[in-house]
Amino acid sequence: MSRFLSSRFSSLEAYVPGEQPRDRKYIKLNTNESPFPPAPQVLEALDSREAEDLRLYSDPECRYLREAIAAYYGLSPKNIMLGNGSDENLSFIFMAYCDKKIGVSYPDISYGFYPVFAELYGLGRKELPLRSDLRICPEDYVAAETTVVLANPNAPTGICLPVADIETIVKSNPDNVVVIDEAYIDFGGESCIPLTKKYENLIVIQTFSKSRSLAGARLGYTVACEALIADLEKLRYSTNPYNINRLSLTAGKAAIEGQTYYDNNNAEIIRVREITGDKLKNLGFELTDSKANFIFARCPGLSGKELYQGLRERGILVRYFDKPRISDYVRITIGTEEQMDTLLLALKEML
Repeated sequence: MSRFLSSRFSSLEAYVPGEQPRDRKYIKLNTNESPFPPAPQVLEALDSREAEDLRLYSDPECRYLREAIAAYYGLSPKNIMLGNGSDENLSFIFMAYCDKKIGVSYPDISYGFYPVFAELYGLGRKELPLRSDLRICPEDYVAAETTVVLANPNAPTGICLPVADIETIVKSNPDNVVVIDEAYIDFGGESCIPLTKKYENLIVIQTFSKSRSLAGARLGYTVACEALIADLEKLRYSTNPYNINRLSLTAGKAAIEGQTYYDNNNAEIIRVREITGDKLKNLGFELTDSKANFIFARCPGLSGKELYQGLRERGILVRYFDKPRISDYVRITIGTEEQMDTLLLALKEML
């Protein structure tokens, strides 16, 4: 770091994204991307005419995409805000609803950006431990007296909380915002978006990266009551009103129109996840009950680092977290059935 960096960032530990190596061709099962291409409607929409219009600024209101998302959920466009990936939505939320007085609570094992944003914005924070079975304890967040942020399904465990538990948390925190990060909800969980019509303190975040095959488009969205969206839009217009580029807006709208294609893909990912999970168990692996597009697994007798390194040497990337309580695990993205068979063969060879 240079000597010019503000001292308030001296202890900041930046988020570490999944590796994107270029030294050889890998089977990439480390960043929870979809193994399927975008919907045909998306590829058709990104035609040359749209590319020619890149000389013009994108629509700061993101009108057509907001209308498409709102119609899909039976909401008003005023209930939707678009972000440059769900990470930008989270950043606005941490800025808007947390400060030194109003802290933030989240699980100690969860999405790595939560502690980064808490540190970045100088927030008081409560990192509440998962249970011994790596499940979130809903009672920990009842009457929390802070902003609450929960990934559901949680990452990297993939374990999902029932909507009833989340509603209990929301009801018990009437004077604080509860944020549910649903990046993986389309792989077996139940969304809390319908609850945003009922509770003024609930925010739900979703993304186009996982279940809609648009990780490279950097597109996420926030769903909440009109007043909360107005708060967040105030911050968005104060930082980067053109935060979504023209091609991503076009791709997002076309993706909503091609939802049936994605529903079929997601069903296939769930099917392959269950088959792969059963085969891993037959090899002696222990798995969490994942409802995401990944498996969180460990093998007695091998550390997570050994699993990660052994697979990497064999051309397969998985995600390893060098953290207490989960250092024996690896997170394995669900790819095609053929890719998972290759993974299983490699693991058998290692074992």
